[in-house]
Amino acid sequence: MNEAVRSFTTDITEIAESDSIKLSSSYQLPNLTHKVPNPSLSPSAGSSDPPPIAAAMTHRKLGRNAAHRVSMLKTMVSQLVKHERIETTVAKAKEVRRLADNMVQLGKEGTLDAARQAAAFVRGDDVMHKLFTELAYRYKDRVGGYTRILRTRIRVGDAAPMAYIEFVDRENELREAKPARPQPPPRPMDPWARSKANQYWASPKDPPTPSSEPEEQ
Repeated sequence: MNEAVRSFTTDITEIAESDSIKLSSSYQLPNLTHKVPNPSLSPSAGSSDPPPIAAAMTHRKLGRNAAHRVSMLKTMVSQLVKHERIETTVAKAKEVRRLADNMVQLGKEGTLDAARQAAAFVRGDDVMHKLFTELAYRYKDRVGGYTRILRTRIRVGDAAPMAYIEFVDRENELREAKPARPQPPPRPMDPWARSKANQYWASPKDPPTPSSEPEEQ
């Protein structure tokens, strides 16, 4: 019995050794040693600059794609110029206010380039005419702040805050507008900048005219 057990164990050890030899020739164990990262290879090594900050969002998406959002804002600005008061949500009113003030500023400029920019945004010839005649004359003494937002109610259904957006300095306005502030005087230019500006814009000197008298020899 002991001899049978001894022979069985020797056969098992021989098979295990042969299998280990085959495995070692065809398989390599992974290197489980922990590698310490080299700090000199990191991108921020040796630099005191802070990590880059994501750019801030410049506009509200309003739950729409780009084409739908721009088309909606064009219509709302055109209707605001036509009726001078509309009711919408507060988020949309803030976007419309920025664009409507830009359109009024283009109307005050009154140039051909300004007319082309406004015509590419607003809709309707009557809206274009009102921008460059009535509104431009009304706000000739006001520098910015042509519209105001007045919160009104909470919409039933989705509880969205609603608001009126309207032009100031008009008849039947909901709240009397503050008088337009006078434009600040231009800041005095420092002597160095003034001398450079005068040198840059100086008229060219006239070339010397030849004298008619003969030169004495």
